[in-house]
Amino acid sequence: MKILVASHTYIVDLNCEKLRALARLEPDIEVTVVVPRRWRPGGVQNRMIVSQPRQEGSFRVVPVANFSQNNQGLLTFGAEIIALLRQFRPQIIQVEQGAKSLAYAQLITLNRLLGLKAKNLFFTWWNLPYDVKFPLSLLEAYNLRHTDGLVAGNQDGLEVLRQHGYQGLARVIPNLGVDESRFHLQPQPELRSKLGIQADEFVVGFVGRFVEEKGLLTLGKALARLPVKSWKWLLLGRGPLQSILREKAVEWGIQDRIIWVEAVPHEEVPHYINLMHTLVLPSETNYQFKTLSAVGWKEQFGHVLIEAMAAQVPVIGSDSGEIPYVIGDAGLVFPEGDVEALEHCLRQLMEQPELAQKLAHKGYERVMSQYTNQALAKQQLDFYRELLRG
Repeated sequence: MKILVASHTYIVDLNCEKLRALARLEPDIEVTVVVPRRWRPGGVQNRMIVSQPRQEGSFRVVPVANFSQNNQGLLTFGAEIIALLRQFRPQIIQVEQGAKSLAYAQLITLNRLLGLKAKNLFFTWWNLPYDVKFPLSLLEAYNLRHTDGLVAGNQDGLEVLRQHGYQGLARVIPNLGVDESRFHLQPQPELRSKLGIQADEFVVGFVGRFVEEKGLLTLGKALARLPVKSWKWLLLGRGPLQSILREKAVEWGIQDRIIWVEAVPHEEVPHYINLMHTLVLPSETNYQFKTLSAVGWKEQFGHVLIEAMAAQVPVIGSDSGEIPYVIGDAGLVFPEGDVEALEHCLRQLMEQPELAQKLAHKGYERVMSQYTNQALAKQQLDFYRELLRG
């Protein structure tokens, strides 16, 4: 089976692990990943990334000249994409830029003009309701009309596109899995001592951006209702809400219970997760539906949840977006923004170590069966086979 995947996501080599796993599943599988040659992702560094070709057996990454260097929807590829398609002749073409992307329309059109007869798929994380007007409506209609299969990163994303008229084959499969060789149970006594965490202290952890929609104020209020001497709050990350959190911590009288950890290399994150007795993702949906779009945010997945579960750390999450689907029955879920309900979840794990151990085991089993890169690759391959049979 010849599979071509196009996305700016795979400029980052770490993001390619699922596709590498896919290429290793069977001897006859070949995976070619097309990435823009030059890309400026924005953010703090705002630096230009120049992609490099890579090949490992039947998996390869091919940089192709591109016409937009920082806009996902406007990304399109230069003429060399034609030669690549003619040479590779894929059976599956998957573009991971969303339903309204020009790159997807471009690959659909080239698939038809070159007579490849490949199945057209796209991937999307977008999980808010939206509306489109001319001419964008024509682009989306064209893309959906020629789509053989849809892969959404979350349940809400699939439902949104059903509302936009897509009725074809679809699956919910996140495009990034967890690396179980890095995220696993590994005690950290030295790091615990370095951070001043006592043996009898229950560590409540958060990893991510310090922004309002991540629900950190709700978590702080819930923690402030707990016995002061029995816990520590480990905050791993940074963001604009940090100054407000510091002020609120003083107001709540918990400033001495917080451990702030900002600049941590990605490879060290598993060490900090292993300090936690529970990881909490208290995200809160915040959007307004307007005529042309939805303005705001809703949790699209919560990758840190599967990282914690792989390390056998019990998780607590709000019911925002995809979080309850990721956790399933392998953790605790509370109504977003509900301080009292979150406090109850925390007390359950603090006061019932047998429950914490049970959820840690269930979370680990759930991740190993559903959310490793190997598991996701198998789900992806099963979907491709279904499309080709159809």
